[in-house]
Amino acid sequence: MAAARFTQADVARALKGALAAGLDVGAVEISPAGEIRIVAARKAAENSPLDPFDKWKAGRRNAH
Repeated sequence: MAAARFTQADVARALKGALAAGLDVGAVEISPAGEIRIVAARKAAENSPLDPFDKWKAGRRNAH
């Protein structure tokens, strides 16, 4: 199978469109087939502790 061809302009165009749509871009992935994927960055809320125990544990970790 021949390598897929894409240009820097293709990547820039996809990235520009994602940013214009308001996406917080975390990564750009290009598959061996040449598919360009824009991956959203994780939000702070997704990384925050979900339950009281996790909040307590995180606080203990930061205290040391």
